[in-house]
Amino acid sequence: MSVPLQDRPLESVREEIIDQLILNYSHGELSAEAFERRLDQAYNLQEQQKIAALSADLPLKSDPRYHSEKAARLGPKFTSSTEDVEKMHMTSMLGSSHRSGEWVVPKEIHIKNYLGSIELDFTCAIFSHPEVHIYMDCILGSGEIYIPDSVDVITDINNIMGSVENTRNTLATNTQVKQRPCIYIKGRTILGSLEVSVKRSMKMQLKQFADGLKSLFSDQSNSKY
Repeated sequence: MSVPLQDRPLESVREEIIDQLILNYSHGELSAEAFERRLDQAYNLQEQQKIAALSADLPLKSDPRYHSEKAARLGPKFTSSTEDVEKMHMTSMLGSSHRSGEWVVPKEIHIKNYLGSIELDFTCAIFSHPEVHIYMDCILGSGEIYIPDSVDVITDINNIMGSVENTRNTLATNTQVKQRPCIYIKGRTILGSLEVSVKRSMKMQLKQFADGLKSLFSDQSNSKY
């Protein structure tokens, strides 16, 4: 006997319906306008029944192939290399230093930021460990860390006349995520600042994923003729 809809976790229902919206949009069952409208509603509604109603008229349901493609495109990237990347050191003194793109994230990152600025962008990063520890010493400097929605960040910063803002200070509750990296940031800021934020929201990533699937299926359909 299946669990009644109203007794299921809200976020689980939300994710299931969003998956249906993406799949049906990618196969041409929904217009772009209808997909975006229903996707916005799926994020805003707070009742299981109302969320489920958004896909009640759609013929396609997600399958293992869809979830595999979703995990490959939206899930965190891990390196298959057998060589562990242990440490990386970044120093900025009266200057700036940044790391972005597809870079391999080590187990530990040691940052010394004195009167400078440091930027770490994990949006397209490839993880070599499920847990990453950042040790930061920031004096009169600024730091910006960008992460995707598939990564969690926990901060433990001694802040002296500075500011620390972390919008990702939470742990994953999504049971469908088998291995989700977590970044632990520890250290101090003195007259400095640290900001941790998401560069691209999950909603934006899902829209891009849906458009990518639609293009993929359109190309496959056109290749048959």
